[in-house]
Amino acid sequence: MTHTREPVPDHGNLLTDHPELYEARFPDPVRLAARWTEDLLRAHGAGPRVLDLGCGTGRDAAWLHRAGRTVTGADTSEPMLTHARTHHPGPHYVHADLRGFDLGENTFDAVVCLDSSLLYCHTNPELDGMLASCRRALRPGGLLVAEMRNGAYFLGRTRLLDAPAWSRFTWRDTTYTAMTTLRVDRAAQLLCRRRVWTADDGSAPVEQHSAWRLLFPQELRYALAAHGFGVLLLHDGPGPRTEPVWREGMPSGGAVADGDRLHVVARLVGAG
Repeated sequence: MTHTREPVPDHGNLLTDHPELYEARFPDPVRLAARWTEDLLRAHGAGPRVLDLGCGTGRDAAWLHRAGRTVTGADTSEPMLTHARTHHPGPHYVHADLRGFDLGENTFDAVVCLDSSLLYCHTNPELDGMLASCRRALRPGGLLVAEMRNGAYFLGRTRLLDAPAWSRFTWRDTTYTAMTTLRVDRAAQLLCRRRVWTADDGSAPVEQHSAWRLLFPQELRYALAAHGFGVLLLHDGPGPRTEPVWREGMPSGGAVADGDRLHVVARLVGAG
């Protein structure tokens, strides 16, 4: 009789705890997110000093560094930071929690927050802490550039919630398979994810749980304004994670925010 092994709960994250796996799962040889970011920074006249919040493996931070920026990459994952310092040198990498950090006052010309990193601010106090920290870190007139899931997309849409999604990739002769289930906690405005990883190397399955805040466009405008930011752009694409994806020469977006990604450029303009 064959017994199915129960997943082993994991308080970490298979990909963020193993940066090589992360880069294998999400290859980005052309650094599309970094190119999109640089296009916006140039279009809105940002100075050279950039803070990349939630920098992960450092791929985008290093590309911005090579483009001539002075970059600080910040993350809470020590494995990610160690990988970044070794494999994507150039930026200054620091351990910092985006929900509240102090990296100096009037230090940066722009803060960049990609890949839904901002949505790890699950509560209003955490979001306020993040935006207050950005305000403190930015020079007058500095930019906040963010890219994330769009909470409004889930109004009346259940496609992503109806059934588990499967994905797999191979790294160093081991194939990893993920079964992902999403649900929405409407009271908390959280998109909750349960993911079970299996590998064909005989290791036990691993179960992981994570969540992202679902922010609505007008809600985000209100929070930004409360901290002294004026919104320059807020739209659903094109961007580095949309389909079709953004390419050089494309317009920087309009007023529509109905797609599954949300793109924001805001300038620090006054007191909150």
